[in-house]
Amino acid sequence: MLNSKQRAQLRSLAAAEPTVLQIGKGGISENVIAQANEALEARELIKGRVLDNSLLTAREACDELARQCLAESVQVIGSKFVLYRANKKEPRIVLIKERTRKG
Repeated sequence: MLNSKQRAQLRSLAAAEPTVLQIGKGGISENVIAQANEALEARELIKGRVLDNSLLTAREACDELARQCLAESVQVIGSKFVLYRANKKEPRIVLIKERTRKG
């Protein structure tokens, strides 16, 4: 689970990323899930877009893809969304740690 600082870090990284996934009228098919899994494996952070002819909203598409791909939903703005899944073998993105409070 991502905390707010990690989510902010990923949002800033995603701004420079190209959109690699598009969801159209076919919705979330096995092909789209496979494409998302491949992109997450290679990049860890991917940006997707829901086309106007899709029956899904960007939020619905993002939540469903996150569930299917075991990824984290980072952000949804308009028709675009961002997903994150850490690569267990070769992590490319180092998330900031939440500071522990000393009492």
